[in-house]
Amino acid sequence: MNEPRTIPPRPRDRLYAAITLVLAVLLLPAAFVRHPGRARELACRWALRMRFPAEDLTGLTDGARAAFSAARTEALWRHGQLIGLTSGYRDPLVQQRMFDEEVRRAGSPASARMLVLPPAESCHVKGIALDVRPHEGARWLEEHGARYDLYRIYDNEWWHFEHRPGSGGTPPRRRPHPGVG
Repeated sequence: MNEPRTIPPRPRDRLYAAITLVLAVLLLPAAFVRHPGRARELACRWALRMRFPAEDLTGLTDGARAAFSAARTEALWRHGQLIGLTSGYRDPLVQQRMFDEEVRRAGSPASARMLVLPPAESCHVKGIALDVRPHEGARWLEEHGARYDLYRIYDNEWWHFEHRPGSGGTPPRRRPHPGVG
């Protein structure tokens, strides 16, 4: 990733990834009975739901949800890497509230736009933005996400990815922060 300093992997993240992978393996027979053609994806989804119970993929576009699910399935099964969602779709009122709070905190709309966009400009409101965790999962997604049309968009947000299916595997030009058009 293109950050001035790299966040080192935390031992607990490796442990969580190992436990989640073991859980997915244990769930595989049940997933195979339920849906033979998609057993690995289903077992992964069940295991990740236990690891990240507060996740909500509701409101993402069908394409963004499918791309994210496929990417995190590959990340877990092939590389033992967890990718969790901290924020996906946001209601316009929630996005406006976040923007207003950041304006109060930062002191101006221009400063706030470095971290939060108003609803009319936010890809979270469009259902194509994904804020992911942990850092290692984001690193994996940055390296492999183009296969799924998932791209890191901002230099200052290692966690923020967007589903951009029209890119043809070519990453969109990364911007320093959300407020730069």
